Amino acid sequence: MSEAKTVLVAEDEPDIRALITFSLEYAGYRVLEALNGEDAVKVAREELPDLILLDVRMPKLNGYQACAVLKSDDWTKEIPVVFLSARGQEAEIRQGLELGAEEYILKPFAPDELYRRVGGILERMERRQRDQGHPSTTQTRDMDC
Repeated sequence: MSEAKTVLVAEDEPDIRALITFSLEYAGYRVLEALNGEDAVKVAREELPDLILLDVRMPKLNGYQACAVLKSDDWTKEIPVVFLSARGQEAEIRQGLELGAEEYILKPFAPDELYRRVGGILERMERRQRDQGHPSTTQTRDMDC
């Protein structure tokens, strides 16, 4: 069996974060957690997860700001980002997708729907990497700089 994929969950609401974490771990993913956008960027740079779930409304950096930082960083720009939000106005969804997000999931959502969509995104990314001959985004980076 292959190594579990790692998902970073950036969500400031403890109950929602716990539900997402439990659901993804139950589905076989390794889960990292961040309480705000600033921590999400830090954890993503340190751990290079396979996918990042960003709540749109978080303290320090909101999800859009965190995504912009991640997509401008050579180490994290290829990691797929999925926005989570209770607000689904067309302009907000468009903004998230224009920043480079793979998907925009509206709350509330069923846990099984979340891990199906996460799994689908990860499968698409693996196919894309194979087709383009790119190494996995989970390769380790040289920390001796």
